[in-house]
Amino acid sequence: MRQTSTEFQVRTPGRTMIDFSHEVVDWVRKSGIREGLLTLHVRHTSASLLIQENADPEVQRDMERFMARLIPDGDPMLRHTAEGPDDMPAHIRSAVTATSLSIPVAGGEPALGTWQGVYLYEHRSMPHRRRVAAHLIGE
Repeated sequence: MRQTSTEFQVRTPGRTMIDFSHEVVDWVRKSGIREGLLTLHVRHTSASLLIQENADPEVQRDMERFMARLIPDGDPMLRHTAEGPDDMPAHIRSAVTATSLSIPVAGGEPALGTWQGVYLYEHRSMPHRRRVAAHLIGE
């Protein structure tokens, strides 16, 4: 059994979903591990990780429209506004999505479906540089 780890840096322009599948797939391929388990973990409380459709960009826009309706910025019920009206909504968005993903590795690649991509979902309005820890174990 072998293992390796790295950290991906994902720059965001503000609230959106960033597909960083290519970087993940390249890293797994270069690792030489053919069968195993990949774990990804975003190291922030106001961003999350998703596996989502990568063919139609309208999917990402629909996700954002849904989240905006579910968890609107500036809701007067929310009191944690230290960093602005999107601060607490970003934390809630992160809590209702995922901060870690486990993806099987088969044949030296993440076992993603045909239309699946790995996304960092930025929940803050301003640009950020997000860190995603990656760990791969297998043979």
